[in-house]
Amino acid sequence: MSTKKIGLSEKRPFRVSHGKQERYIQPSILLGLYMKPSYGYELIQEIQRFGFVEGHAPPGMIYRHLRQMEEEGLVASEWQTEGTGPAKRVYHITPEGKEVLVLWTHYMERHAENLRQFIEQFRQVKRSDT
Repeated sequence: MSTKKIGLSEKRPFRVSHGKQERYIQPSILLGLYMKPSYGYELIQEIQRFGFVEGHAPPGMIYRHLRQMEEEGLVASEWQTEGTGPAKRVYHITPEGKEVLVLWTHYMERHAENLRQFIEQFRQVKRSDT
């Protein structure tokens, strides 16, 4: 778990937790595959852009999610053997995966609105406190 240190005092620094790194892996994978079919390594690099994984996304975690999502029917894959080099498993989002991505987006929108309201309340109180 990643934390950001905020010094409230020298004696007791407070840490803001960013939560579990895996929380938004599923929607990140789904969005990456909605944008374009991809193989695992390429997908790992793509989902880094969404900002939910700090540092390098662990390949094992991504592949574990891909296998689970394939079992659930959210993604499908096939082996691509064209060109030189080893065969690559290319994943794409299924219609069911698109439906789940819509649900994730609604969930995130609700949370973003709650966070926006919280921040606005804080700013109002802070202004009246000064």
